[in-house]
Amino acid sequence: MKKCPNCGEKVKGRSDKIFCTPYCKSSYHYQKDIEKEDNLFRKIDKQLKLNRRLLKNYNKSGKSVVRKAALLKDGFDPKYFSNYWKNQKGDVYLFCYEYGFLEKKEGDKVKYVLVQWQEYMN
Repeated sequence: MKKCPNCGEKVKGRSDKIFCTPYCKSSYHYQKDIEKEDNLFRKIDKQLKLNRRLLKNYNKSGKSVVRKAALLKDGFDPKYFSNYWKNQKGDVYLFCYEYGFLEKKEGDKVKYVLVQWQEYMN
């Protein structure tokens, strides 16, 4: 008889059954997932992809302006970006892959200028 890899109990039932109970199966895979070293990397990648998707959805024309609060409400996190570009005026655009943003203040409102990466930005 096989032993459950999670608790060590004997596994009863089908010949291809691996775990003794659904609880043991769930617990085993949860522990394996926690032990993975790349959890931080997956979290960062997930946020970068979310940021990119939001920037793409809000920027249909190649360059647009959107309220910062609207992006933040949808889950955007400006601390996560993949690269940056500094223009001749000294403004620093932060990019999530090919979609970028620049924070601008207009009176008491904070907005983002959204752009798409262009060849001249190299």
